[in-house]
Amino acid sequence: MGFKSGLILVVLLLFFFTAARRSYSTRVFTIVNECKTSLWPAVTPGDNFNGGGFSLRPGQSVVFTAPVGWSGRIWARTGCNFDQGGNGSCDTGACGTILKCASTGETPVTLAEFTLANLDFYDVSLVDGFNVPVTIRAVGGTGRCMQAGCTGDLRVDCPEELVKKVGGRAVACRSACDVFNTDEYCCRGLFGNPSTCQPTFYSKKFKEACPTAYSYAYDDPTSIFTCSDADYVITFCARKQTVCTYHNNRLICSRSNRSAMFFAKWLTAISVSVSLFLGH
Repeated sequence: MGFKSGLILVVLLLFFFTAARRSYSTRVFTIVNECKTSLWPAVTPGDNFNGGGFSLRPGQSVVFTAPVGWSGRIWARTGCNFDQGGNGSCDTGACGTILKCASTGETPVTLAEFTLANLDFYDVSLVDGFNVPVTIRAVGGTGRCMQAGCTGDLRVDCPEELVKKVGGRAVACRSACDVFNTDEYCCRGLFGNPSTCQPTFYSKKFKEACPTAYSYAYDDPTSIFTCSDADYVITFCARKQTVCTYHNNRLICSRSNRSAMFFAKWLTAISVSVSLFLGH
């Protein structure tokens, strides 16, 4: 009897140890569209993210899991029209003419960037321009786990010479490097180091709109964040509301109240359905 009890205890300890190690070796990504129009998020490399591309209607969210060691970028494509075969075009952020991206998106585009390790690095970058507001929130982690990105919309206050228009409508704000292609704006040549590449009139405009995003190549101190053992919520056009995500097999919400509990139950059901649908 004692032997059996001891064996059961060992099995249980091994189970919990294995489960704990498995949870620490992955990160959960919740991608949310709070914009007023549909988006077509893209991810590279996208093996863990439905092949690198999918659609999100307004108010819709989707959950994915990526392993520690994954390093990549997430962005939104706008104004897309894809056929049933996944071929089409977009106003911004296109990676060629396909839904599931295998390459980076066309500028201008707002980028959410990640490197997952024992200490994760993440940031939102406007170095390649801006097409939609993006925020990254770390959930359940420890360290400098601040929110990156912005809720401000640079399309509204973009300098005229940087505006990208489609059909007479401003759809994005290009970077000064993209428009003028000079060493100063692109931080290259004599300007290719932190001492000589300094903020410009245009990067300052970007920084005013998005204080915790990269506005130019060497904008590190206020733009890159680190966090250990966290999950991440990437929100397009973020508004103030409760957001929940999974961590260590439990749901963690941004605040604890009745609405959060309701949202948690709702997101649990949605997450399970989405995961089953996508084969995760």
